[in-house]
Amino acid sequence: MKRILIFMAAASVFCSLPAQKTAFTTADVLNVVTFSVQDVTDDGLLIAGSTYTRKDRMNVDHMRYGDPSYVSPSYSRLVILNTTTGVQTPVLPEPAIVSAVRWSPDGKSLAFLRYEEGKFRLYVYDQAKNRVRRLNLKTDREIASGSSIIWMPDGKGVILSFRDYGWKAEGDSMYREATAGPITVYDGSRPFLKWDEIRNHPGLVMTGLIDIDALTVRMLLGEGRNGSLRLSADGQFVSYVITYPKKTAYDNRGGADYEMKFIEVAAPDSAMVLIKKSEQRVAVTWNRDNNVYAWVDSAKVFIRGLEWEKPRRVGRDTTEVNGKDTVKVRLSVNRWSRDGSKILASSAGGYWVLDIETDAMTDIYRFPENRDKEPALSVIEWSPDGRYLYMTTSARDKWERGLLRYDIASKNFTGIVKDSNLYSGWRLTEDGTRWLYEISDGDLPSDLYMAGNDLSHPKRLTNSNPWLGDRTISKSQLMKYRDSDGRELWGVLYYPVDYEPGRKYPLVCEIYEGFFSNGYSFSMQLLANAGYFAFKPSVNLIQGYPGEAWIKGITSGINKLIDEGLVDEKKLGVHGTSYGGYATSLLITQTDRFAAAINISGKVNIISFLGDSPKIGTRNYSAAENGQDRIGQTLWEAPMKYFATSAVLYADRIKTPHLLLTGEGDWNVPATNTRELYYAMRRLGKEVVWVNYVNGGHGAGAASNESDFYDHWNRITGWYEKYFNRK
Repeated sequence: MKRILIFMAAASVFCSLPAQKTAFTTADVLNVVTFSVQDVTDDGLLIAGSTYTRKDRMNVDHMRYGDPSYVSPSYSRLVILNTTTGVQTPVLPEPAIVSAVRWSPDGKSLAFLRYEEGKFRLYVYDQAKNRVRRLNLKTDREIASGSSIIWMPDGKGVILSFRDYGWKAEGDSMYREATAGPITVYDGSRPFLKWDEIRNHPGLVMTGLIDIDALTVRMLLGEGRNGSLRLSADGQFVSYVITYPKKTAYDNRGGADYEMKFIEVAAPDSAMVLIKKSEQRVAVTWNRDNNVYAWVDSAKVFIRGLEWEKPRRVGRDTTEVNGKDTVKVRLSVNRWSRDGSKILASSAGGYWVLDIETDAMTDIYRFPENRDKEPALSVIEWSPDGRYLYMTTSARDKWERGLLRYDIASKNFTGIVKDSNLYSGWRLTEDGTRWLYEISDGDLPSDLYMAGNDLSHPKRLTNSNPWLGDRTISKSQLMKYRDSDGRELWGVLYYPVDYEPGRKYPLVCEIYEGFFSNGYSFSMQLLANAGYFAFKPSVNLIQGYPGEAWIKGITSGINKLIDEGLVDEKKLGVHGTSYGGYATSLLITQTDRFAAAINISGKVNIISFLGDSPKIGTRNYSAAENGQDRIGQTLWEAPMKYFATSAVLYADRIKTPHLLLTGEGDWNVPATNTRELYYAMRRLGKEVVWVNYVNGGHGAGAASNESDFYDHWNRITGWYEKYFNRK
């Protein structure tokens, strides 16, 4: 009896202890659920959303990248979320490839496209009856991948994009000739690179109006590269932008002409030109009724209605007055007020309101002189009554983020919310009474909330991953440091989940460009659960000399962590993906302080990289000359700069054991480019392993199937464990 009492007492003590948490694992990464808002009814009562995991988006056939007819297996579960009850109702009984999810104007029906049997099909869900039906349209033309759905105001019809007869056969022919031959010809006298020509093909669509009841299709626009379709609120007009590709352009300019037109839905054959064809891209801002648009020309703001004979200038010559100096200011159109009576415009100095009726122009907000030091502000909404502007705010020196309300008349801010949480996805309901938004604590995935327009009475709508409460999750910290040139930089540090003050831990850096905000990062959580500090350091990349940034910035951030007694300086690791992988290989040619390094789908030879990714056309040339690679000149203008940023040319300097992970189907950075460093290091007797995932894409095993995903991360953690613990 005594023994039983002792056992019962011990059991009682055990049960009172907190539940033991388990490690966050690779399997958990694949099962984290994301809820994505697709559309919301005007009254904010119903949300059409999709839920999916990383596992749902795997098994992509990367070898078919660029195939005009290929649709990747991007599965999700389409649900209806009631914001009053919080109940989620499945629309379909199983995960499906779904797109273009849109509520009807009355919020009673939900239209969407589902990919099945090799085609996109139109479905309509009846919310009241909780019933879904496929509409078998009376046409032989197929719905185009990437089509949007536009409801007619009366809810009796929708506008879709279609493929013309012969489109698929022509696309297949071009793709097969480029990939299977038997002979493939690349002719420099043709206006387009072969893959540019193939990539232009999906842009060819027809536009049709579907009668929901009769299932008939009436074509509004013939085949063309018609995009940016907008239906006027009264349902009478459709405006659109036509793209006319002319040639492959290496500087991303002058390769196409653009034109904007509109048609009457009742008489589509009489298309009228709004903006004449030219090389200038169409950049206009429409009002909410989609019948008047605004743009800037020669520092002046103009507006034009669909049925106006000519445009009308709004406002006057803008000036900013500072003492006795008057400086002309160029405006850009930001947004229309909800009633279409005013335009919000911005300049380098601040925000202006332009009154459409009176032509009055009011300077409503001046940016602070030291704008780079003040919190970043971004206008996201205009209240329905026109009184307030809503702006997101984010401090530049700490994690303080939120939403502000700006009173235009009094020029005063009201802080609605401002804290360390990470906010995103702000949506104001049509009546302006409620906000829909997402919150993350900065370490866990975000969930959906709804609250009043002043964020009163917030209500959590989703709890997508409650099981993460049973996992060991690392906490992030914002770190400030200076690079070797004295420039202030920021990084995000994740602590080992078993952290004990006073103990030094290994450190793994995941590098790319700049980091400031935190947020759910599965890679950081996996590294923290492996017992490491995980660090995302920033670098200051300079045009013309990008290679210097890595050694100047990353090592300085590491030095600070070592000086603070957190990190074991003999156990440093570094890796990155894509541009970060490129940076990793380049970094270890400049320093030998890392115990291990991993390049994931990163180039190692920027010279051969210029032409070894044919499916992305001129991207690699433009990336080097005026894009991310930041060389700023052509190979023939500055060959030594290309040499200086190609790690393979300095492989003899590498002393760090290097793991190279690639995907055979990587259309962005081909495995053959990264492979060059493997051959070079092996020839030089260096420690190197190259792993190529036959089913992988850009991201190596992490962009493949489930088995490869496990292998990918086992190799990463295993590589660090091996060299951190090498005697």
